Amino acid sequence: MQKIRIKIKAYDSKIIDNAAEQIITTASRTGAKTAGPIPLPTNRSVYAVHRSPFKFGNAMDHFEMRTHKRLIEIIEPNQKTIDALTHLQLAAGVSIEIK
Repeated sequence: MQKIRIKIKAYDSKIIDNAAEQIITTASRTGAKTAGPIPLPTNRSVYAVHRSPFKFGNAMDHFEMRTHKRLIEIIEPNQKTIDALTHLQLAAGVSIEIK
């Protein structure tokens, strides 16, 4: 039994949900079974930047960047499924890793 695992990453949760929905509808339209989207833990990156380099040395601004991730498994894919997924146009800012 073959499986395709698709891991999607994006900074915006709405964009990643729309991309996951597109992938699932494309796979189900070609006759493959899907499992997911499974939400994976969100990575948080916090950066501290000095506000003023001279007078107020302790004043800092904090910025946060969150990376949302989803996992989709396509069970029993056929050639139509693979062709449809390779030609799929997704929104900018979404990265895909296929195994």
